[in-house]
Amino acid sequence: MSEFICNLKKYRVLKDLTQEQLAELVGVRRETIMRLEKAQYNPSLKLAVDISRIVEAPIEEIFIFEE
Repeated sequence: MSEFICNLKKYRVLKDLTQEQLAELVGVRRETIMRLEKAQYNPSLKLAVDISRIVEAPIEEIFIFEE
């Protein structure tokens, strides 16, 4: 079974962004960011790319899928 690990909170905090601010920048609700940070939601490719650009970190460091 694959495991989804999300390091979004670490990178969001480094950029001094709240969940609400990041959500607004990528066009989603704050709840979506919250669920991502808890690894309860897998992002679409577009959302992952948008987040990656804003927090200035590679997608594969933010979102990790382990076998």
